[in-house]
Amino acid sequence: MNAYDVLVFEDLKIANMTRSARGTLEHPGSRVAQKAGLNREILAASWGGLIGMVGYKAEEAGRELILVNPRDTSRRCSSCGHTEAANRRSQAEFCCLACGFRDNADRNAARNILWLGSSLRRQKREAETSAA
Repeated sequence: MNAYDVLVFEDLKIANMTRSARGTLEHPGSRVAQKAGLNREILAASWGGLIGMVGYKAEEAGRELILVNPRDTSRRCSSCGHTEAANRRSQAEFCCLACGFRDNADRNAARNILWLGSSLRRQKREAETSAA
């Protein structure tokens, strides 16, 4: 951890992600068993707890933790910025329809998350500088 001064995570709304898929009597949910299994895994992994602990340790070490909006991080091309749902061909494959950039979908999303975090950090520092 000493090699990095900033850590960036998506600000995931875990409570929203783990809502029931049962639906209502009029509109029953689909794939309820799969969704219940996914919910159990998300809660068992304690994603919120992980971010809380990393935040605590980062502060203790004098590092900065930044949470970014997760919207379109997996659909945006980290090379050209083009955002489209069809860029994410599968769970693992990313291929930009605008520039042809290909990469692992998670690695592409990680680059976008880091870029967003760096942008927020820069904006924060510029605001602090202009206020001083």
